[in-house]
Amino acid sequence: MTADAVQTGRSIGLLRRTYRRSPPAIIGGGLLLVLAVAAVAAPWLTPYAPETMDFNAPLAGPSASHPFGTDNFGRDVLSRVLHGYRVSLAVAIGSVAMALVVAIPLGLVAGYYQRWLDNVIMRPMDVIMAFPAIVLVVAMAGFFGQGLVLMMLALAIVYVPIIVRVMRGAALGVAGELFVEGARARGASDLRIMVRHVLPNAITPVFVQASVLMGIAILLEAALSFIGLGVEPPTPSLGLMLAEGRSFMGRAPWLVIAPGLAIVLAVLGFNLLGNGLPALSGPRRGR
Repeated sequence: MTADAVQTGRSIGLLRRTYRRSPPAIIGGGLLLVLAVAAVAAPWLTPYAPETMDFNAPLAGPSASHPFGTDNFGRDVLSRVLHGYRVSLAVAIGSVAMALVVAIPLGLVAGYYQRWLDNVIMRPMDVIMAFPAIVLVVAMAGFFGQGLVLMMLALAIVYVPIIVRVMRGAALGVAGELFVEGARARGASDLRIMVRHVLPNAITPVFVQASVLMGIAILLEAALSFIGLGVEPPTPSLGLMLAEGRSFMGRAPWLVIAPGLAIVLAVLGFNLLGNGLPALSGPRRGR
């Protein structure tokens, strides 16, 4: 048996064991992987560019040449959905990644040190969380303006206090564990304890929350684009496709069904992944 065959067998075995431990994580991760690959390979999966108009086939129904039909400008809906996934996934991953970079250190410090430093960090977070998320996102989108990066920034600001609270709560519980006290008794510095002991054992709830927030980000991006505060036309966006297709729902229902189902699949993938992550993450003990 060749080395490649052995490695393939080990990979299949690992995948099977992982699936038995957490089917939702594998299903959700697999679904998201398929969507991400489809978004990246969009130019090769469909022969039409998302902005290409065919004035001879406006509002054409699903067919072999246009599996998801065309819109009122004759643009291929499948191509626009796949390119729309690029915007949705970029906003979801980018906004949460920005928030994680800021929120994890703040929550870790607040949960570990507590007392006055905890109050300094958490009280501003409480003020931000007092406002409804959608109101904050709309206000920030209106203030910062339209654009992909600006939308990521607006969502990241909304997500920071949420992730900080999750990180703080998890760190607060781990900081009182015996293995942390043991590391402190051995003379380990606070930084080493936080990085090597507290963070690895407290990070799972943060990843679960991050996965859920990515799904919410897709919904918020679609909502902002739907009301005209998201990406600007002619950039394909699932929310923008819903807004443009609502006037033709009676004649061409595929204009809203296709982007609507696309949003559902992406959000479902992130939710399944988040639900399955805890089963894949056992307790760790830093050295």
